[in-house]
Amino acid sequence: MIPPAFEYARPQTVEEAVRLLAEAGDEAKVLAGGQSLLPLLRLRLAFPELVVDVGRIPGLRGVREDGDTLVIGALTTHHDVVRDPLVRRHAGLLAAATATVADPAVRHRGTLGGSLAHADPAGDLPAVVLALDGELVAIGPNGERTVPAREFFVDYLQSALAPDEVLVEVRVPKADGWGFHYEKFHRVAQSWAIVGVAAMVRRENGHIAEARVGLTNMGATPLRAAAAESALAGADGPDAVTRAARAAAEGAQPGQDASASPDYRTHLAQVLTKRAVLTAAGMG
Repeated sequence: MIPPAFEYARPQTVEEAVRLLAEAGDEAKVLAGGQSLLPLLRLRLAFPELVVDVGRIPGLRGVREDGDTLVIGALTTHHDVVRDPLVRRHAGLLAAATATVADPAVRHRGTLGGSLAHADPAGDLPAVVLALDGELVAIGPNGERTVPAREFFVDYLQSALAPDEVLVEVRVPKADGWGFHYEKFHRVAQSWAIVGVAAMVRRENGHIAEARVGLTNMGATPLRAAAAESALAGADGPDAVTRAARAAAEGAQPGQDASASPDYRTHLAQVLTKRAVLTAAGMG
């Protein structure tokens, strides 16, 4: 299909992008890698009057260290996230999960910031950033602000970003010493996850001292499986992990669609949490 007509702007700075967005209000959309917005335009599911292309603004790509935190530019592509040595060393869960996103063509164009700002609960990376206890940094007319990942995703395809804000970087604490695994179930390669689980595990003296579990496509937003995380503390083997994983879907509101029923998604969350945690803990 042919997209609806719109004006196009390519700002050279974040400040210029913010000004354009502020002037257009709710009638503008931000274009980064285009892997989320362009399909919506082609299907006429989005009708912006203005598209603000931030893809060539300098300084919004790459990975750097800031003490115990990794700072990843919002325009860093999935491909570069997967290959970056700092990400692989200090945030291996992010690299592993990003390698499963779509296909190589999408990973070379799509960006980490674009994926998170799109706020699709079926996307792989929002749940991963939740499990990493990440933060997202945005710039708007009133300056810079930092939003914890747990507050960033507010509803289906809705984030905490204001219409006149630009996401500029993602900050994740270094997870040295943690085991990790991303497990997802989908019908065919490159398709959206019917359910996905991002697991991080820290072990002490042969048992799980702490676990974090992020859930993909188990509600209108990505979720942390808080009940399962609590139940996993102290788990010392596969049987204990299996029991804890039964709580994975507590508090979730999985949806109904052509791919799965809520009951089936609940079952998948339990099974995939067990698999992901066992692998992350080295118990599988």
